Order: sequence, then C-alpha cells, then structure tokens
Amino acid sequence: MRFLPPGAGPLCTAALTRPALLVTVCLALLPSGVAQAAPPGSPLLRVGKLAAASCPEPPIIDGGMPRTREYLTAAMRCLDRLWSARFARAGLGFRKPAVRFYEEPAQRVCGVPWPANAAAFYCTERSTLVFPLTGGWIEGRTDLYPLKVAAHEYGHHLQSLTGVRDDYEARVRSGRAPARRAELGRRYELQADCLSGVFLGSVRGSLSRTEQDWQALSDALRASGDDGDYRTHGTGANRLRWFGRGYRAVSPAACDTWTATPSHVS
Repeated sequence: MRFLPPGAGPLCTAALTRPALLVTVCLALLPSGVAQAAPPGSPLLRVGKLAAASCPEPPIIDGGMPRTREYLTAAMRCLDRLWSARFARAGLGFRKPAVRFYEEPAQRVCGVPWPANAAAFYCTERSTLVFPLTGGWIEGRTDLYPLKVAAHEYGHHLQSLTGVRDDYEARVRSGRAPARRAELGRRYELQADCLSGVFLGSVRGSLSRTEQDWQALSDALRASGDDGDYRTHGTGANRLRWFGRGYRAVSPAACDTWTATPSHVS
C-alpha cells in the first residue's frame, strides 16, 4: 500500500504489488519534538473490544472459476456488521463505506487517474473502498492475504469516521519536513494494519484455517515492508508487529501508533 498525501492524487491508500513479493502488520510516549497526529483519547481508541464473531470465507476459486467478487462482498458484509455493532455500543456514529469493484484497473477512479501500481485502496474524499478483481493481491489466491488487505482498507474508513484522518492530514499540510511527514504516514498506515488484526482476531474461530495458513499470512506481512528511500508503510517487522497487536488484543485500544516510539513505526 502507499499513502498519497493531500493534493497528490485521489487521497487514497493503495496496496502495491511487486514481483515475487506479497505486498499490501510497548507503546511509549513520543520523545519531545515528535508530533502526534491523533490524540491518545481519539474515539477510535475507545471503541472497545470486538466480540468473537462468525465470518466464514467463501472460496475465491470454485470449480476452477474465480469468485473474487463474491469473496470480497462477503468480507465487506462481515466488516460492516462487526464494526457498526461495535461503534453503536460505543455510542459513536457509523456509516458504511461505498464499495466499487473493477474487473481490472480503470483510467480514472474516484474522480482522478487510477493510482499507479495500485491494487486495493480507499478513496477518502468519497468514503469508497476500491477493489480490482484481478492482480496478484487476490487473483488465484487461496490464503488469508486478500481478507487482510480488505480489513486494512476498511481500517482507513474507521480512521475517517473517528477524525483520525482529518487530524493526520492537517499535520501533513502544516509544512513539516519530508521525513516527519513520511513518519506520520507510516503511523497512519500501521494503525490500519493493527485494525485489520483486530478484525481477523475477532473472526479467527470461524475461518477454518490451519496454523500453516496463519504462518503464511505472517510471512506475507513480513515480506510487505518498505524498501528503498521512500518509506510509506513501515518495515516488515513493524507491519507484523502492529497486525499482531490488534490480532491478540481484538481491540482498537492496542492500535495507538501515534504515541509509539519512532523505532516501532520505522
């Protein structure tokens, strides 16, 4: 995934694909001078623990035929049901995101050109989850990675509903140094990784998955870390760290990336 900052395209988060890699998961006060993009008391962190829930996966491939739309539709129903119920119990307003499916990337989406190299992403201005039904992130797969990607993008919708995104984008627009803006972006993305872990942790008992399946997901997350100088999502170890925090806690309270030490959002 890649964060596109305000003014740089569709204000969305995209899951990037790279050959041979599965690409798109200890709190302490920040040292003096490190900006926080969301207050520790953010409503998102007070949503509470998700109850164990049933969310059986339909097959992505059935009888040799792709069923990616059906798979993602079922995932969205589960995500809507679980998060809307939890928000209601917490006394928070909730609205479902719009969802758009594409057989393949289009020239334009959400009113702008399709983000380069993007798979699944969230268009913030239109509260829309965008899912291509082809590509290495989902096509022909039988593992948990597509469900994790869907839950991550849904996490960005939760950030929008609770004001995290607005506060984050205001910080980005405030003219901070590029390195600081990149760190803020990683905090934003790693929180979505953590929220995807919260969801998968709540439905794990209904997924009929083996220990090997969960290990394969861990390996995929570790392989999805940033490389090179332009760092948007964090190292593989940190992506796995934050996903694991959410998975074990089954609560957004575990997902306060904004007050984590810089090394845990590197």
